[in-house]
Amino acid sequence: MMKIAVIGTLGKWSSESLAQEIAALVGQCPLIEMSEVHLDLGQEKVMAQGHDLTQFDALVVKKVAQVYSPNALDRLETLRFLELRGVKVFSPVAGISRLIDRMSCTVTLAAGGIPMPETFITESAEAAAQRLAQYGKAVLKPLYSTKARGMVYLDAHKHGLKEVQEFQAAGNETLYLQRFVKGPGRDLGLSFLGGQYLGTYARVGNGDSWNSTTESGGVYRAEEPPEAWIALAKRAQSLFPLDFTCVDLIETEEGPKIFEVSAFGGFRGLKEALGLNVAALYAKYVVEKTPQRKG
Repeated sequence: MMKIAVIGTLGKWSSESLAQEIAALVGQCPLIEMSEVHLDLGQEKVMAQGHDLTQFDALVVKKVAQVYSPNALDRLETLRFLELRGVKVFSPVAGISRLIDRMSCTVTLAAGGIPMPETFITESAEAAAQRLAQYGKAVLKPLYSTKARGMVYLDAHKHGLKEVQEFQAAGNETLYLQRFVKGPGRDLGLSFLGGQYLGTYARVGNGDSWNSTTESGGVYRAEEPPEAWIALAKRAQSLFPLDFTCVDLIETEEGPKIFEVSAFGGFRGLKEALGLNVAALYAKYVVEKTPQRKG
């Protein structure tokens, strides 16, 4: 019997549904949180829930941590050890690790020629405040966050050095300042499995917030983007070795721009907007791509 586990969050719909779909195909699939994983380098074992994960055929990473942080990168090192011992990890650790840190994702996209909102990165509060004055409106973003958590919207007519210094003093030594781009009140999530396009959902804002995330009252809607936008998103996700991914895109007066590529999101948006059971599609993909290696 093929041995596959999901790395995710107990009680969360996307993690639970993925584990259930894989179990339906291979008989069983434990759902494991990284907080309960023990790496024993002396014994060369990785233990969780009584299982030695080095004996598994594959692990599917749905969520490595509830909150992005350097600790999440440390957790990925345990998964990298498992890769080095022959366990197949979906998506590969090399791809996930470059998306946990916003700066790593941004640098990869920019170097790959992907159009993005103008971005300025510095450790100087004075330099960031000067660039804010040039941008007019901008967003300060923590290097580790999702769903706009911890982000600060700034208007140069109202904000300046004081607000930048406060953001930096809150634990954001590196200042990531991105020009605010005005869109049509929504941004898009274009999803891919194995590099193949699955579909697109829109996050539509409620008009009460500068962003359209569901955390700020946004809702999911079906969307059919132009082929050129799909091609752009496909090019963006191809820069990272990933199995399942979602690309965040916004329509601007200058054309489509990419905010980021995600290694974990998209399940609920595709379900609510398009009725797609991505967990079932991903489970089938994982089973087909996993060579059975243990007796």
